[in-house]
Amino acid sequence: MKKSFLISLLSILVSLPITSARAMDLVETPSLKTDVEAGKLPPVAQRIPKNPSVVNFTGEGVEPGRHGGRLNILMGRKKDTRQMVVYGYARLAGYDQSFNIKPDILAKLDVKEGRIFTLHLRAGHKWSDGHPFTAEDFRYYWEDVATNTEVRNESPPAALIVDGERAKFEVLDDVTIRYSWSKPNPFFLPRLAGARPLYLYRPAHYMKKYHAKYTDAATLQAQVKAAKKRNWVALHYAVGQQYKNANPDLPTLQPWMLATKPPAKRFAFKRNPYYYRIDAKGRQLPYIDEVRMNVTNNKLIPIKTGSGESDLQARGLNFSNVTALKQSEKQSGFSTLLWRTAKGSRWALFPNLTVQDPVWRKLFRDVRFRRAMSLGINRREINQVIYYGLAREGNNTVLPESPLYQPKFQKRWATFDIKRANALLDEMGLTKKTPAGIRLLPNGKRLELTVVFSTEESEPSDVMELIRDSWRNIGIKLFLKPMQRDVLRNRIFSGLVKMSMWFGLENGIPSPDSSPQELAPTSQQQLQWPKWGQHVETRGRAGEKTDMPLAVKLAELNKVWAGATSRDERHRIWTEMLDIYTNQLFSIGIISSVPQVVVTKKNLRNVPKVAIYNWDPGAHFGVYRPDQFWFSAKNTKRKLN
Repeated sequence: MKKSFLISLLSILVSLPITSARAMDLVETPSLKTDVEAGKLPPVAQRIPKNPSVVNFTGEGVEPGRHGGRLNILMGRKKDTRQMVVYGYARLAGYDQSFNIKPDILAKLDVKEGRIFTLHLRAGHKWSDGHPFTAEDFRYYWEDVATNTEVRNESPPAALIVDGERAKFEVLDDVTIRYSWSKPNPFFLPRLAGARPLYLYRPAHYMKKYHAKYTDAATLQAQVKAAKKRNWVALHYAVGQQYKNANPDLPTLQPWMLATKPPAKRFAFKRNPYYYRIDAKGRQLPYIDEVRMNVTNNKLIPIKTGSGESDLQARGLNFSNVTALKQSEKQSGFSTLLWRTAKGSRWALFPNLTVQDPVWRKLFRDVRFRRAMSLGINRREINQVIYYGLAREGNNTVLPESPLYQPKFQKRWATFDIKRANALLDEMGLTKKTPAGIRLLPNGKRLELTVVFSTEESEPSDVMELIRDSWRNIGIKLFLKPMQRDVLRNRIFSGLVKMSMWFGLENGIPSPDSSPQELAPTSQQQLQWPKWGQHVETRGRAGEKTDMPLAVKLAELNKVWAGATSRDERHRIWTEMLDIYTNQLFSIGIISSVPQVVVTKKNLRNVPKVAIYNWDPGAHFGVYRPDQFWFSAKNTKRKLN
């Protein structure tokens, strides 16, 4: 029998040591002692699983901590309560700091042939309200939500479908669940470990109150009316969104649970008294009692951080803030760290190949135009002027830290060459110009291009100002238009935006076992071909079918990778896809490896000095486990008063 292509990767997925909580000397959390003594909470030995996840601290500067304190953070939007799910990073299986996937919430994970996944829960694990977390929570999701035809807004996600085949779901016993397919499923574990994870479970005891199968019609209708929802399905969806993290009543497995009902400008997240992780000295995590999230204007985050209003901050900060923050370190008692970023490109340009305008659609689909735009960018100037030479110049591709890296992929069509760029545009027939030197399109209009970008970042306008100057020399007049993120994306999806500026490949340090789907039309979120991605995501119900041969080739290779049975074959497919992607410049990378500014209070312990800041894999702070961060005695005392 052929071994699945995941066998080599999954050999690292070993069972965590089974440590009996009853055999350890457990330490009661000081802030919970009053409730324990009053009988409102059981003692810690009864709150944690029988075999909890035990943290053994290794690495420079990492050590067991002490309980207490309140962590202040800043966010730019009210819906950023979801970031606590990202940072908390409680996952069925999650990445370690070397980006290997290992059991986390799960006590053990067995994988056979890359297609049969047996999940073992921790006996005695409880939700944040003290109710047991068992196989029933998985059964409820699968039978009463995902495969329930009445609940159409929560059908089985793509990671549970392989070549049209839906997962076979089995409950083996109260703490053991199995998912299997006839073919390997390489997307299953990465989705469980993702920054926005795949939720295979729901708190069934809570959700049943909002489900027609378990609650009588009159009671359910009264709840629907009180919540001002359309029907019970809409209500059920609204109250049960674990990632959105906007319902304080929804039980959670995260280290901190939402205690403030939205909308608000200040959110409190209290410690989860039933959290499943402890340290080797018997202290239940998280160490920090409370996280306070203050919502402010995104543009004020650097100023507020500099004045000491955040204890741990990266969101809302960028490299341009370094100087000002360094000047405030001593007065405000924090350190300014520079973590390495892992996106294929910090900034990339995305010509919309599915834009509505037929003239621009034809223009963007000519590779000579994309290459000319890339050759017309002075990346060295951008690096020196904005990033002090600390970034890397080149395409939107994998980084040198990846085993898939090849220098030619990073440098191809990425040198500054005005003469060659002009020659390519002339070759296309764009030879007519205005007296000011702006080229004319085939329809006689001036070659004027508006690039949109998010208002949440200040860097894009600085970068684009430099590009505007160099593109003027190849006859392109550039306009800049910042937009709110949601508006920007909706306009791109609809085909109204010609070109946008956004982050490059999310995972710039992949291995052959990482999915190459970012290189192929697979998602509407891919700004260079949103309608193609939408067509794939909706299985042809919306969007447009991919109709450029090399983009079709990428899609085919992506499918071949999913069924590959050896690491060498996966490596070969990755190389071929990177070769096509960088040669065709479906996205135009500008600069990569820009350091991410991370501000941390000096007495906040266990925050790594050297680290990678990335969305997926990484979940920003999540992979470094903020439940292990702790305040020194001086800070703890101040915070608790």
